[in-house]
Amino acid sequence: MKRTLYKDLLIWKNNKKRKPLLLQGARQVGKTYLVNEFGHTEYSTYINLNFEQNPDLVSLFKDDLSPEKIINNISLYIGRKINSADTLLFFDEIQTVPEVLTSLKYFYEQAPEYHIIAAGSLLGVSIGKKSSFPVGKVNFMTLYAMSFIEYLSAFGEELLAENLISIKNTETLPDILHNKLLKYLKNYLYLGGMPEVLQDYLDNRDIASVRKIQNDILEAYQRDFSKYTEKSQAIKTSELWHSIPQQLSKENKKFKYNDVRKNARAITFEQTIEWLKKAGLINIVYNISVSKLPISGYADYSKFKIYIHDSGLLGAMLNLTSDIIIKPTELFAEYNGAFIENFVASELMTSGNKELFYWTSKSDAEVDFIIQKDNNIYPLEVKSGTSRNLKSLRSYAEKYKPKLIFRTSPRNFVKSENFINIPLYAVFITNKLM
Repeated sequence: MKRTLYKDLLIWKNNKKRKPLLLQGARQVGKTYLVNEFGHTEYSTYINLNFEQNPDLVSLFKDDLSPEKIINNISLYIGRKINSADTLLFFDEIQTVPEVLTSLKYFYEQAPEYHIIAAGSLLGVSIGKKSSFPVGKVNFMTLYAMSFIEYLSAFGEELLAENLISIKNTETLPDILHNKLLKYLKNYLYLGGMPEVLQDYLDNRDIASVRKIQNDILEAYQRDFSKYTEKSQAIKTSELWHSIPQQLSKENKKFKYNDVRKNARAITFEQTIEWLKKAGLINIVYNISVSKLPISGYADYSKFKIYIHDSGLLGAMLNLTSDIIIKPTELFAEYNGAFIENFVASELMTSGNKELFYWTSKSDAEVDFIIQKDNNIYPLEVKSGTSRNLKSLRSYAEKYKPKLIFRTSPRNFVKSENFINIPLYAVFITNKLM
């Protein structure tokens, strides 16, 4: 299945100032598959060392971390000489191998001619904890679960996907195309974007099989909580993780520690939230009550909402039944629109927003997402239904006078003066329209 990050890997390969690349992302979002495809397609020689499947590989990095020694050790291990020209070295599942992480610094300083990608399911958690390489010696990329546009391509709708990507204005789509995209979106909200799930559904069209895979992935996450943290921390991580769907199902989705454990305080779970964030399992949207540049300078990091990184896994955690896919609007409105907000948060992160914010006023108005684009700030309200109510958006606009105000909903493209409605399936182009 095609991934949009492939193009970024090509740019990395051809960059004369290329550094060793650290590919981050949650477990089972397709990191290994992507690098394998990239390595076999773009290089004449591809070498994959998986440190989880073969823990003894760490001995190749013991004692001496000079690139010359490491390359010689790997050459002896694979039985052939490694030439830096047109060879990709992939160090996979390195989250528990600090020697490999540290070695990347020396490859950058002493042997930059080698093309090296390193990845791991919990690499974000490991960085800075067990490694000593300094920032600035590596490039970073993050692979997310498959976005809606990648989902369309995987299901044979590349032309439709390309048309959405190329949209430059807000011209209304023909009803037949709009309804077709909404149907695909409903399927995507249930299936989510985990590659194994989508491949299984493509092959078998079996919803029961899909749900089993989703539950298996959730079980793997649960095992990670225990494997990579101490017992007391693992319990807290599990508690917080399982509280998220219930918190999202409420009208007010602001995260509350008391909903995780009675009388709990921030100090009890701050480390847990950071662990889940670095593991790529959650997206956090922070509160602002003043909308000024830079947004991050006015954020209240003690007030936030937490979303699961994949809508399909959220549905599995809530045990959502598959018949909701064929109902006209129920999935959009289910759990007070939790799936739609969760989907939008994921799409915004995938399309390049590194931090997400939402706005609240003293008069209870709330705008779901506030986005900074260059030196401008824009509000984006999410609607799970076809309501035309713009009360919160108008309240924000009256106070801050943005150039444009945005809503995303199941409705078609609409532009009226400074207001733009973006269909949910096209929310990933929001930044381009700003």
